[in-house]
Amino acid sequence: MTKPFDIVRLHHAEVTVTDLERARHFYCEGLGFIETESDDNHIYLRALEDANHHCLVLTKGERASLKHIAYRVSADSDLDELDKLFTNLGVTKRWLKPGEEKGQGRALRIQDPGGIPVEFFFEMDKAERMLQKYHLQGNVKIKRIDHANCLITNIDDLYDWYADNLGFRTSEYTVKTISEDKEAMWAAWMHRKPSVHDLALISDRGPRFHHTGFWMDDAKSILDACDHLAALGYYANIERSPGRHGTSNAFFVYVRDPDGNRMELYTGDYFTNDPDWEPVKWNLDHPQRATFWGAMPPKSWTEEAVPVEDILTGEYLPIEELAHNKKK
Repeated sequence: MTKPFDIVRLHHAEVTVTDLERARHFYCEGLGFIETESDDNHIYLRALEDANHHCLVLTKGERASLKHIAYRVSADSDLDELDKLFTNLGVTKRWLKPGEEKGQGRALRIQDPGGIPVEFFFEMDKAERMLQKYHLQGNVKIKRIDHANCLITNIDDLYDWYADNLGFRTSEYTVKTISEDKEAMWAAWMHRKPSVHDLALISDRGPRFHHTGFWMDDAKSILDACDHLAALGYYANIERSPGRHGTSNAFFVYVRDPDGNRMELYTGDYFTNDPDWEPVKWNLDHPQRATFWGAMPPKSWTEEAVPVEDILTGEYLPIEELAHNKKK
């Protein structure tokens, strides 16, 4: 059923860091982001393809956390339609005035039913696109934001909520075998843009934020990024060595900033917008699901994630155990 609004794609994320100068060096000198502007409490960053003010906001805070992820819509009127929808659904929400998030027009921020802080906006100030400013580009060439990965306890409900209410489609999903004839949803890769995902929902202790994914041209670009980070002394910030996912088919490496915010450098997924697309199913026990080459991720990658903030109070939401863990 056609929706009275159009969500285009994941557009930006806002995370907290404890030391802005330390973060500036890691993100700008280490990862090659471009600083659009800053103030005493924020640094607004964009990637090489971005023609708008920011795709990542670093905000000074007590510890690493997620303040919000944001989706762009196709028209300003879409925000009013979303407001009506969220009112009917009883979702916690608040409006942001133009400029309340620097460089951005009015926006609608919600706490989704899984606890994730999510924003919707239409207008953003323009910024110089650096894609063909090759003489100004550094050794790490991040092109754009790609996806957000969130850990939540109520995946069945939240999966349906995004699909039924917001029109998110599914590219791939993972199930967990409960018994010989019973399976349970464990993860879903959902999208608005025609690629594997804008949003990954993972069944785990939550709500927590696992990572933001950023697109790069190819595997060589990701390997060059690792060389650059290591040469700068950030070798310990490379958390999960380069590999290829089974889910999504993407080539990846995971890095963490000095406060623990995690980013995936990502490339090589595929087009998902054909009308007869059928989601790819994986079992959680499949040895090639997480890494196609079979290597296991480090313990930190499977166990650590940052808290998410309440959109009204700014406090960290309490982290809950999965229902099946509570019974143990």
